[in-house]
Amino acid sequence: MSRRVSKRKRPNREELVLKEQLKIEEGVFDTRTMLNLGKLFTHNIVGRMHFIIARGKESDIYLADPGSAVKDELVVVKIFRIETSSFERRLDYIVGDPRFEKVKHNMYHIVNTWCKKEFGNLKLAEIAKVNAPKPYASYGNVLAMQFIGENGIPAKNLKETELENPEKVFNEIIANVKKLYKIDLVHSDLSEYNILMKGDVPYLIDFGQAVVTAHPKALEFLRRDIENISSYFSKKYSISADPEKIFTDITRGS
Repeated sequence: MSRRVSKRKRPNREELVLKEQLKIEEGVFDTRTMLNLGKLFTHNIVGRMHFIIARGKESDIYLADPGSAVKDELVVVKIFRIETSSFERRLDYIVGDPRFEKVKHNMYHIVNTWCKKEFGNLKLAEIAKVNAPKPYASYGNVLAMQFIGENGIPAKNLKETELENPEKVFNEIIANVKKLYKIDLVHSDLSEYNILMKGDVPYLIDFGQAVVTAHPKALEFLRRDIENISSYFSKKYSISADPEKIFTDITRGS
């Protein structure tokens, strides 16, 4: 008598890997996110997920052990939440960017485009030698990148840090903004919350909204970035800077 073969679809390997390795109390992931996370395991970017280290408006940040394809001690996994509605308000940073001309107006596609955009922007920042996390991989709504911190402790943001040499840090931030502009990129959301301090070295983060200089609002975003940072250092550390002069110097390449 022949055995009857079940027609039920067998779990794919990525799902099996996650069921074995992804035991995180803080997060519950939908099927698409689980599959995207699984690709980090099968491509040896991540060896094991740990715990959540930050929660933002649109994403959750997890700490993970690296897989064999990554040489660093730890990996950060950024998971963009599909159900969030705030991404609809971020379309200004996608529409007008020539790299992303065909954006479907459904939440899943917008979120995936945002994640892909952040990965690409981080790649450009790496080429320009900007202080920013090194990107490892991007799948759907999941992004893996370099951990910024020491001894497993995430770096604090600029707002939470008391600087010993604020003028040096301010100048380095502006230098990084200038490096970005030289490769035709503008961060577009720079503030004391989007800069991590590893020792006395500032690292720019959250590059999802960064636009190329061909974007119609690029100069407006650049001016705002410079004004935000100048205002923060002026109020907290009494550092006098002329945002308009900095803007002119950057845009003229001086």
